[in-house]
Amino acid sequence: MSASETGSILQFAPFQSAVDEGFWHRLSSLKLNKLGIDDSPISITGYYAPCSHTRVSNHLTLLTESLPPDSDEQLSEPTGSHGNRNRCAVPGILYNTNTLEDFDSLDKPSLLKAEAKKILEDINTGKAVEDSAALSRFIVISFADLKKWSFHYWFAFPALVLDPAATVVNLMPASQWFCSEEAESVSAACNEWRNASLTADVPFFLITISSDSHATLWHLRDYEACQGDGHKLVFGFYDPCHLPNNPGWPLRNFLALIGSRWNLQTINFFCYRENRGFADLGLSLVGEALITVPQGWRDLQCIPNAVGWELNKGRKEPRCISLAKSMDPTRLTVSAADLNLKLMRWRALPSLNLDILSTVKCLLLGAGTLGCQVARMLMAWGVRKITLVDYGRVAMSNPLRQSLYTLDDCLNGGDFKALAAVKSLKRIFPAVEAEGIVMAIPMPGHPVSRQEEDGVLDDCRRLHDLINSHDVIFLLTDTRESRWLPTLLSANANKITINAALGFDSFLVMRHGPGPFGSVHDSKAEAGSALSDDMDNLAITDKSGGRRLGCYFCNDVVAPIDSTANRTLDQQCTVTRPGLAPIASALAVELLVGILHHPKGIFAEAELANSNYGGSSEQPLGILPHQIRGSLSQFSQMTLVGHSSNSCSACCGTVVSEYQKRGMEFLLQAINHPTYLEDLTGLTELMKSTDSFKLDWDNEMDDDDDDDDCVEI
Repeated sequence: MSASETGSILQFAPFQSAVDEGFWHRLSSLKLNKLGIDDSPISITGYYAPCSHTRVSNHLTLLTESLPPDSDEQLSEPTGSHGNRNRCAVPGILYNTNTLEDFDSLDKPSLLKAEAKKILEDINTGKAVEDSAALSRFIVISFADLKKWSFHYWFAFPALVLDPAATVVNLMPASQWFCSEEAESVSAACNEWRNASLTADVPFFLITISSDSHATLWHLRDYEACQGDGHKLVFGFYDPCHLPNNPGWPLRNFLALIGSRWNLQTINFFCYRENRGFADLGLSLVGEALITVPQGWRDLQCIPNAVGWELNKGRKEPRCISLAKSMDPTRLTVSAADLNLKLMRWRALPSLNLDILSTVKCLLLGAGTLGCQVARMLMAWGVRKITLVDYGRVAMSNPLRQSLYTLDDCLNGGDFKALAAVKSLKRIFPAVEAEGIVMAIPMPGHPVSRQEEDGVLDDCRRLHDLINSHDVIFLLTDTRESRWLPTLLSANANKITINAALGFDSFLVMRHGPGPFGSVHDSKAEAGSALSDDMDNLAITDKSGGRRLGCYFCNDVVAPIDSTANRTLDQQCTVTRPGLAPIASALAVELLVGILHHPKGIFAEAELANSNYGGSSEQPLGILPHQIRGSLSQFSQMTLVGHSSNSCSACCGTVVSEYQKRGMEFLLQAINHPTYLEDLTGLTELMKSTDSFKLDWDNEMDDDDDDDDCVEI
């Protein structure tokens, strides 16, 4: 820039922006977890520092802490950084829109003028003198595309327009403007100012130089104290610009304050710049500016002219950044997987508790057609802790129906299903905490020899430990008797138990009620399980007077037996219509989510569709049924209620109590002697009483009666 006696138009180097990746991550988290569709302006904080390199300007930077934390704290209070010489905090406003169309249609001139008006108000009220960082306030408009992890944004650094424009005379390096003694004193004073915690991040200041060349730095509020005594007065600011012939953008509003607040028309300004953390007067600039404040600025209703939208490669347009490629694939997968669930909380389901879903531990007994589908549905709902138990291997017939397996899993005799399923789950979603356990489930009606007893009892103990260490048990095995021991152990431990079973074209999905010794739900405490010494709890009613919901075996009049012996191949295999398993699996997982979100949890009463039976259907996820039975042949579905039986071979108080008393000895007897459970629970006596019951028919019929009097039984 040339200098002359009349001066030339003062031209300023525009502010440049930089956004740290962490800022976008926090914005995404805020948007998903807290803001939702709320597009209200958000107070943010930007940071900049004096130029410290001869060829590179410093940027105004947005960091993770520029945004308020992802918590319940006030959104208007972002985290600041005070006393940091490398971070001069500047207040800003973020307008984050919900759609790209909203972003494009924002009234940008009005936004800029509104912020410029705030700056002028701060100047007129004296706020900018007390907190000079307000002179550099900024705007960011943005749109966050959380599906593609791309972010559209545009910065504006509002600058009041002086009319006529300011002119400059004799702009030169500060080392040439000051004499050597003054330069030495100014450098020392600036270094002291920058090293003091109370002033290190104060970007605007005053410099007085006495007649003996001694320099002192002052806050802007001390302007009156700097007058008189023949002191030389210079107005200083932290200059982020490195250019030798142009001051940085912050000077624009500083000149507006000087002219408007103190009615000065000719001033000396000092562009403070550094080298390796110390004042560099060779890089810093000093110039004399001639300023004229427009008429009407002192009017409180004045809306000043302003400029300041940042250019993108010389063009007036927004910028766009994509983080998808730079993100860790696992982290990106987690964010994408949770996207649908977090979007539910915006409008459809604000009460959705993702913390419960992500921490609940699910045990899936069976890794076949149902187990594969349930595992995937659980992951879709945000469940991250899944254990699969199965003893079988992947057969050639499995991959088409069992969605976690491929041809490679069938080769060389087939991989164990539990292990192959876990491997597949981790390929689908690397962040899942999945474990596969290869073990058989001991079953009543399948006697074992003495040589096999130790191994079977070890399996019983292992299954006991697995059930106790998990929160939810899914019964997904392909035989009825294989569900008996898990049902008993779940009732004993009072665990949430979900059962899904398939016929050829029908299905049953149900939740088991609490165990016979389950504690009554207290809404003021977490639902838990506790064993009571009071034998009155053996009843089928709970302490609140309501009947317990039944389990899978409560309607049976016989104990489970070997269902595979002497059966043809189609009777041994689970022959079902292919569409049945996905339907039943989805309903089983939906049932679990309903239980987890119900205030009574496992103790929730049964509710029926289109009925007020059993409780309120005002829960966010709808009713919480006991049983769901469906038929593909009729394309129908119905909800039923079945209460617990005091003769149930799996969950009644008699069976659970016997297990608690005798442990493994009881289980071995139940496994080896098919009629033992029937004798224990009274089913044998029940069958005898049924056989002895005779129905007397009235054979006296009037020959004159026609068929209309007949009743179909």
